[in-house]
Amino acid sequence: MKKYLKSFWNWLKDLTTLDERAAELHGEAKDRLGEVIKELKDVKKAAGNVVDQSKDVVDAVKGKKKRGRKPNNKTKTNNSNKKKKWN
Repeated sequence: MKKYLKSFWNWLKDLTTLDERAAELHGEAKDRLGEVIKELKDVKKAAGNVVDQSKDVVDAVKGKKKRGRKPNNKTKTNNSNKKKKWN
């Protein structure tokens, strides 16, 4: 039985033409190329972050303060939830 299934499979596989195989390989290569491009964009973004971080390290060695958001030093007022009544 195994011999017959194997021979049937080989016969079925031989029915596909070279054009079909080439089209299948082209589609797979195109998909892989798209994935590679996405990964390269991610690597480029990560490399940019590394450059920014290395600048911060150099500044720290020079004794400069850490860059970033400024602290929020505003004082809060008493905002009550009571509605004012108009006379």
